Amino acid sequence: MDFEDTPEEAAFRAEARAWLAAHAKQRSPESEPPATLTDAFSPAEREHVRRSKEWQATLYDGGWAGITWPKEYGGRGGTPIQAVIFAQEQALFDVPGSVFAQGIGMAGPALMVHGSDDQKDRFLPPMLRGEEVWCQLFSEPGSGSDLASLSTKAELDGERWIVNGQKVWTSSAHYSDYGILLARTGEQSDRHRGISYFLVDMRTPGVEVRPLRQMTGSAHFCEVFFTDVAIPTENLVGEVNGGWPVTITTLTNERSLISLLGGDRFARLRHLADATGSTGDPTIRQELADLYIGFEIVKYLGWRQMTAMSKGLEPGPESSVAKLGLSLRLGQMGDLIMRVRGAGGMVASADPHVAYLDALFVGQWSSRIGGGTEQVQRNIISERLLGLPRDPR
Repeated sequence: MDFEDTPEEAAFRAEARAWLAAHAKQRSPESEPPATLTDAFSPAEREHVRRSKEWQATLYDGGWAGITWPKEYGGRGGTPIQAVIFAQEQALFDVPGSVFAQGIGMAGPALMVHGSDDQKDRFLPPMLRGEEVWCQLFSEPGSGSDLASLSTKAELDGERWIVNGQKVWTSSAHYSDYGILLARTGEQSDRHRGISYFLVDMRTPGVEVRPLRQMTGSAHFCEVFFTDVAIPTENLVGEVNGGWPVTITTLTNERSLISLLGGDRFARLRHLADATGSTGDPTIRQELADLYIGFEIVKYLGWRQMTAMSKGLEPGPESSVAKLGLSLRLGQMGDLIMRVRGAGGMVASADPHVAYLDALFVGQWSSRIGGGTEQVQRNIISERLLGLPRDPR
């Protein structure tokens, strides 16, 4: 594992930091925390999407969008380690949280590997320019973490596929332009071998999106209903019944994306503990130290991925180790936030900094479940990395 930047990486980091400093304000624990959106279709949400598109266009114009993407699609043609370095530096600045993670971080890489030339030409450039927002239509109410048991059905009808079914926990579906959709085109008993991967226009007649109110108060996730939705045959990615390899590429990139997330969550908790005098409690002080060590371990796991990426290797099942590590630390952090808050944690705070930490406690499950639950990650680690017998199905 390499802990230090090479001279080339250090030069790239300095260039990225200088560009960001010229175009954005640096973030600190005293800075206003990222806004928590509460109401779907609200003016605040529309403004957030507008700012995200504006920032993505700024990145594109500056040559910092899609760092690993080929230049023919508007990317920089850089290396995976450069993309990670830029993400680390950007996390230090006050820029809007991207609404393009599912597109640029998941759908785009899958299309580059499995998509047709026409699909790449049509979808990748506007995705990178921030003109089209994407969502991920994988999970279903009845399939849980067993994605291969999905039941949304796609049937061929001439030059189009007709889709019926339901998806759930779809982030940002209510303002997305396109989605990556898994649907069953074979028999239910075929499981992985009967699934196909589609690109769906979210404005197609028959697509109904209903935002779900979460216990954080936000409505970020949605349930999506498909009633006789027509998808052109040219929007099938890969082969009929051959969507599982495309799915694995997508999910691997998703887990790497989640496990490499930066930010200032621990710094904000430490700042709150200092402000409330909680660091005078030896138990709290020890828990803060344990949490810091845990986040450092996750960081080192991320660096191990970075080292592999800098050598041109694609993310593999080891990304599940980092993702699981982050999930466990988020749970540990949520509990510690409430211990630092004490009795005051039972009521909402008007202080945006405290409210942000409260939202991290309540909303930890979205990150711990999203991208595959902790149980799923343990199965991947045991079966694909350690070679242990498969979990009984």
